[in-house]
Amino acid sequence: MRIMIVLGTRPEIIKFSPIIRTCQSLGLDFKILHTGQHYSYNMDRVFFEQLELPEADYNLDVGSGSHAEQTGKMLIGIEKVLKEDKPDIVLVEGDTNTVLAGALAAVKLGVKVGHIEAGLRSYDRIMPEEINRVLADHCSDMLFAPTEKSRRILLGEGISEDKVYVTGNTIVDAVNQNLEISRRKVNPLKDLRLEERSYFLATVHRQENVDNKTRFQGILKGLELIVERFSLPVVYPVHPRTRRQMERFGIKPASLKLIEPLDYLSFLQLEYNAKAVLTDSGGVQEETCIMRVPCVTLRYNTERPETLEVGSNILAGTIPEEILKKTEMMVDAKREWLNPFGDGKAGERIIKIIQENVSIC
Repeated sequence: MRIMIVLGTRPEIIKFSPIIRTCQSLGLDFKILHTGQHYSYNMDRVFFEQLELPEADYNLDVGSGSHAEQTGKMLIGIEKVLKEDKPDIVLVEGDTNTVLAGALAAVKLGVKVGHIEAGLRSYDRIMPEEINRVLADHCSDMLFAPTEKSRRILLGEGISEDKVYVTGNTIVDAVNQNLEISRRKVNPLKDLRLEERSYFLATVHRQENVDNKTRFQGILKGLELIVERFSLPVVYPVHPRTRRQMERFGIKPASLKLIEPLDYLSFLQLEYNAKAVLTDSGGVQEETCIMRVPCVTLRYNTERPETLEVGSNILAGTIPEEILKKTEMMVDAKREWLNPFGDGKAGERIIKIIQENVSIC
């Protein structure tokens, strides 16, 4: 059996790391295709090295562009690789343009598609990610749902029950494995002169937030209110595109600790030791839940409702006063919630299911 892992963003590398490690440990025939959706492979090479993963076998280096341009370039490149390599199954993970292109290229060539993290829904069609995840689910042969809730969503959309497997989420495996690596390799608190649980961590990058001046201003004002209220720093690693939007809108948050983007291992340590995390990222909502760190989501919806149900996360939107209010509620939360995303063996489970079923699906 030949497996092709298609990824293109750093969150995908993170969530695929347990799958890759399982394939390595079992001596399976697998290859990695990197589309270069967010960064070139050369820029991501250090990411593979930090996580102690093998290098990508194929590199498309598609770069940035409109959704259509980016997805189109990926389709052409992925199709060419699949025709040459002839894998038995293509694995994609999540909701990016890479996921959509990988799933479409494979299914049109008659190659089986396995979608990891299937069945997530925000029910907000303004988000490009929502379109990607729905389309990927409906053209996949094997759908690896992280939770029972995700499985029910897929069945409710008419997807055949025999295609859906509840596996847990590989993010649990990844956090457990990579947190241990990070402790060996980095110490960002020392570098940034921070004390455990004496700072807030913020991430804001989603298109619907940073491309909307009113929303973006509201979020940054909310973060400034938190600095004022708690007399603690808010550390905000700023993506280059997000920094350009700040400049475009003339926004200059004076009281926030703006820093350059961090490598994943350093970011993981900052998450783990934060008093609370404020984010618009889906993956960060999961990671904080797993590590029992309070999370405030700077959105009006989430495709991770399990985090709301267990009490690790709360929706705050983009109004400054609401952001402060919800943060005040979460900092006092008892860090005793149960992790709803599985037992940390999702990677092993997914590969075992593929081995047992790929020839007959």
